[in-house]
Amino acid sequence: MSFLLALALLTSNPSRGVVLIPVANMYSASSEDTDVVSQAICGTNVDLVEERGSWVKVRTPDNYEGWMLVAALRRLEAGDRPYAAEGRSAQVERLAANLYREPNVTKHQPLMSVPFETRLEVLDEPTGDAGRWLQVRLPDNRSAWVQRGDVTLEPKPLTIPATIELAKRFLGVTYLWGGRSSFGYDCSGFTQMLVRQRGVTMPRDADLQAAWEGVTAVKRNKLLPGDLLFFGASPDKITHTGMYIGHGKFIHDTTRGNPGVQISRLRDRPWTRLLVACRRLK
Repeated sequence: MSFLLALALLTSNPSRGVVLIPVANMYSASSEDTDVVSQAICGTNVDLVEERGSWVKVRTPDNYEGWMLVAALRRLEAGDRPYAAEGRSAQVERLAANLYREPNVTKHQPLMSVPFETRLEVLDEPTGDAGRWLQVRLPDNRSAWVQRGDVTLEPKPLTIPATIELAKRFLGVTYLWGGRSSFGYDCSGFTQMLVRQRGVTMPRDADLQAAWEGVTAVKRNKLLPGDLLFFGASPDKITHTGMYIGHGKFIHDTTRGNPGVQISRLRDRPWTRLLVACRRLK
């Protein structure tokens, strides 16, 4: 088989894997000495694009690629269905949820703590005294228990007002370059998550979000709550993003001031001079 044919087959029929750990870093190259470009949270199904020793290049559901340690994944064998893609599943709706080996918070420490949006396969939904718990199957096939109050069984796209209220729940969550979880977001990871909660998957990076075909340009004096804001030296050099929440304010994850998710005013410096693009979901 020629190299080009092998490459074509790998691209058209990629191997699949599922993330095992709470948050897995994705690097720009196959080394922990390189920069983190993004992350994938527990239970995320990824395409395995290329392997190199203890590393594998993955593609996440938003078509973003980066290098991940093989140990962070479980390879899906032929015939395996993607994790939590069928049947009953629970999605974490708190900033974090503890998973236990049994339906009890005192007997043992949690097996792990997973971030907001983690999806878990549901094995059992007890009633009666045990009704506050759900039994789930983890991506590594272990059984675990999660409290019902930490998850939702029927996630639905949010309205713009509900999205703004959700965004405020993350106030103070730390800034993390490449971050894409409630354990730490970067600016575009945070904005992408908010848009995802509206039922829409958009690109990962701020410059790609601004140029994305799923949005339309809006003038600054026509902004409405839920519109996306993009900042930088010019429209061709976008380096930051946030979401407009009305009354001249926007919510974003930034390293300025107290690093993390915060609410700022558009009229304040440096934001008023750095705003170079406004977008609205189509």
